[in-house]
Amino acid sequence: MKEVLETIIKNLVDNKSAIEIKEIQDEKKVTFEVKVDEKDFGKIIGKQGKIAQSIRTIMKSLSNKKVNVEFLE
Repeated sequence: MKEVLETIIKNLVDNKSAIEIKEIQDEKKVTFEVKVDEKDFGKIIGKQGKIAQSIRTIMKSLSNKKVNVEFLE
């Protein structure tokens, strides 16, 4: 799942080397903490958070656990 998230993020940002994704697993949930370059942050959030919500929806559909995607500045 982390690879899918990384592929999505890489296609949205300009500075691909600044991408950091931390995966935290629990029995019932998986949390992904995503950090990107400051200049690319708006690109992964989108207008009114629509891109971020779409990314979360895709990630939730890939797992039978609860999935949380956090975008950190």
